[in-house]
Amino acid sequence: MTKDGVDTSGSGQQSGKPALHSVYSVNNILHKVQILDGVKVTYSSWVKLFILYAKGYKVSYHIDGTKPPAGTDPAYAKLCEIDAHVLQWIYGSISDDLLIRILETDSTTYEAWCRLENQFLNNKEARAVALEHEFTYLSLSKYESLDDYCQKLKDITTQLNDIGSTVNDQRLVLQLVRRLPVDYDTVGAYM
Repeated sequence: MTKDGVDTSGSGQQSGKPALHSVYSVNNILHKVQILDGVKVTYSSWVKLFILYAKGYKVSYHIDGTKPPAGTDPAYAKLCEIDAHVLQWIYGSISDDLLIRILETDSTTYEAWCRLENQFLNNKEARAVALEHEFTYLSLSKYESLDDYCQKLKDITTQLNDIGSTVNDQRLVLQLVRRLPVDYDTVGAYM
């Protein structure tokens, strides 16, 4: 701390007053992160966005598995308070169905983060089979527009990639063209 009260230690304190942690400035996480439902917002997209904001608000240590200080450490109480805020971010940015599956009393943010990850990444084989089936038999006739159809194919591709069943661009384009009706033969031949 310099004599004029400017913090040079990186602790965020000025003139002996503790600075308010940036986590307290977030009133509604939904202004930052969309609701994870696994359909409109995929798990990988949600995670990328959540991690971005966690880093920006300097709370990523709550979701990356960093060991908290001992319960006797003076910083422990403040860490628990901040952890409760970040946990509220998770609970507030997932669908009600997911919330019911991961909500537990006395949970830490990291524990909830891991339970949520398990919801999407466990049973990979069964999910891959179901998604592959949906991907293979998806057709334009089920959608109002070509854009909706393409977006759905892209969403399924993202979900397959999330669980390690990679769909490359060539396969995605071939699938798109293969399931187009005869009206789109010219477009399909061009692609």
